[in-house]
Amino acid sequence: MSRQFVVQVTNQPGQMARLAEELAAAGVDLRAIGGGGLGETGHFIMTTADDDTARKVLLDGGWTYFEGESLLAEVDDRPGGMARIARELADAGVNVMGHLFIGRWSDRATFAFVVDDPERARPILERR
Repeated sequence: MSRQFVVQVTNQPGQMARLAEELAAAGVDLRAIGGGGLGETGHFIMTTADDDTARKVLLDGGWTYFEGESLLAEVDDRPGGMARIARELADAGVNVMGHLFIGRWSDRATFAFVVDDPERARPILERR
């Protein structure tokens, strides 16, 4: 099963370059990456073509990260679509650690979620 990594960084220039260079040096292809920062802290959320090597790069580089199963979900592509699924996850006690936008088709948007409790989240995300 595909994994998703949420990597915590200091919010300063060069963090994305450092992470991408370390992954590239180990031959890891990034499949999707997103992220953001506010204040002194930032994060990157990513999926890779080689999770085992990506994990080794993160460990060897001393990166702080969360790793979890990447769960795909289709969401109504209209106002309130994400709100509904986020509320269902919250009401089930599931914490969303990160999500990546994958694509949009017709009236549906596809996201890859990484959560703290995949077993509890799976029935919610899969019935979309």
